[in-house]
Amino acid sequence: MSGTRSAGERLETLAIHAAGRSDDATGAVTLPIHLSTTFERSPEGSYPHGYVYTRSGNPNRDALERTLAALDGGAAAAAFSSGSAAASVALRSLLRPGDEALVPDDMYHGIRRLLLEALQPWGVRITRVDMSDPVAVANALTSETRILWIETPSNPLLKITDVSTIADLAHRAGARVICDATWTPARMLPAFELGADIVLHATTKYLSGHSDVLGGALVVREVDAAFEQIRFLQGYEGAVPSPFDCWLTLRGIKTLPYRLRGHLANAEKVAAFLHTHPSVAKVYYPGLPEHPGFDVAQRQMSGFGGMLSFRLRGGEEAAVAVAAKVTLIRRATSLGGVESLIEHRASIEGADTLTPRDLLRLSVGLEHFDDIIWDLDQALGSA
Repeated sequence: MSGTRSAGERLETLAIHAAGRSDDATGAVTLPIHLSTTFERSPEGSYPHGYVYTRSGNPNRDALERTLAALDGGAAAAAFSSGSAAASVALRSLLRPGDEALVPDDMYHGIRRLLLEALQPWGVRITRVDMSDPVAVANALTSETRILWIETPSNPLLKITDVSTIADLAHRAGARVICDATWTPARMLPAFELGADIVLHATTKYLSGHSDVLGGALVVREVDAAFEQIRFLQGYEGAVPSPFDCWLTLRGIKTLPYRLRGHLANAEKVAAFLHTHPSVAKVYYPGLPEHPGFDVAQRQMSGFGGMLSFRLRGGEEAAVAVAAKVTLIRRATSLGGVESLIEHRASIEGADTLTPRDLLRLSVGLEHFDDIIWDLDQALGSA
């Protein structure tokens, strides 16, 4: 037998079985969808099955949370109606007015806007720092720093953060580390082993994998007072996924390890093609040896990911033209689905964008890689 894990501990098996086995009532091998919003008491007034109201708990959400905790190797998980809702709850659970959050200078613009427009006016100091530079992070830490937010690879410039080094700096300063693993699910980046305290997922992306369900989650290293506050906000604010959303996400997770292999293999080939194309000025992909984070990514990741960005020599006009000319790849926001998606990122991020205007972000899907490359080549032909 290969490996040292016992049966049931490997990711492919966890993805299928961590939610539970056959339904006790019927023997169904697929988890039923429990759409009920409320649950009946026993004659003496107790709740014999542990469920009261679906906002505070539901069998489908419990199954999803068990699975997510198992996949990340965490102690527990809390599922939400979106990745942004999960991020909001994490930040408000750990920060108070007067606290500081250190965040990447390159990060998902939705969370950046949440930090700047919701938390900063509340009295939280937001400090942007290049997380790929440990010296810059060490210099930015203060006695008020409570959170370091890590996003690696970053969105959309794919900067790489040395998670273990940054986590060590954070913990010595008394701060917690939240790692957004939306681009690196299923321990592609073993965030807890590297020192993260909380892992964030937008389950909408690779975990669900089919561009048909919105969701988010927080997975924690340990169940502590912070997680109890997360649970409180989850239950009483009610930004939770529906039972059907949980069921769909679990269905997607069952094929996640195999889908990830296809995304990663295709992205490596597409990045290599773009790297040599005369119309492309620069490719941001940590699997290229020229990438400044290549060595760190190779050390801490089990694959380089299915995302990349590239800039056009012809500037913004060329970038917009290339996006307009693709025929197989879809022009759409989001990532991690089976279909390849391309986006002129600056135009979606708005007037305050920090993203270069000649940049296109590409989520490499599961089509045959030759077809993806053909489509890019024909679109780039006159760029």
